[in-house]
Amino acid sequence: MMTAMDNGISDWPTAGFPGVKVNPDTLLPQIVNEDVCQDALAASSDDADRVMVLLLEGQVSEAAELLAEARIKDPESFRLRIFEAEIHRATHRFDRAVQLFRQLLNEVSGTPREAVVHQYLGRAQYVSGHVSAAAESFARALDLRVATAADAALIYSSAVALQRARDVLELAS
Repeated sequence: MMTAMDNGISDWPTAGFPGVKVNPDTLLPQIVNEDVCQDALAASSDDADRVMVLLLEGQVSEAAELLAEARIKDPESFRLRIFEAEIHRATHRFDRAVQLFRQLLNEVSGTPREAVVHQYLGRAQYVSGHVSAAAESFARALDLRVATAADAALIYSSAVALQRARDVLELAS
């Protein structure tokens, strides 16, 4: 079991679910405390939480199956739609993931959800190697989060992602 103080991960940004943090190098969430994560999952009745944990555990097919069932019950769920795009990202269908995130952006523009989508879009762009576009998305997420006085953990997450993208761009130049 890994805890939040093991291996220097205490400063990793939280990922919005107990026991899960964002790796500042890959910008992908990962389970850092299995016990805490499983306890939170056991207490949750949200299918999106189960889809997310399955994705983090690398069980993409199972996550996709559960997502399909959950979307039938709640086709307009914002979180489930996010995880639909995340499944595409996890299966290296980056163009489709970006397309779904851009579609969500059109729908949530001007709402508190816009920053969330920019953050996920940036992650998909970063992982697919489009680091400049990722930096723009992370910068937009950060700007929106600061402007709306979002939770400090969300602002930190965007700041870390933006700095990582900028560092990668600088190394490449």
